[in-house]
Amino acid sequence: MNEKVYKTLNGAGAWNIALGVVVLVCGAACGIIAIINGARMLRRKSDIII
Repeated sequence: MNEKVYKTLNGAGAWNIALGVVVLVCGAACGIIAIINGARMLRRKSDIII
């Protein structure tokens, strides 16, 4: 019985770590894209403002 619980918790822990890595990578990518787009907008601000 204890071995079954151990294997279940072990699998759940592995999936949680994998999911955390994916979320971290996606969050970092979104942040980088936002910074790049913000810099582009600031650079072209004079073209937008009349």
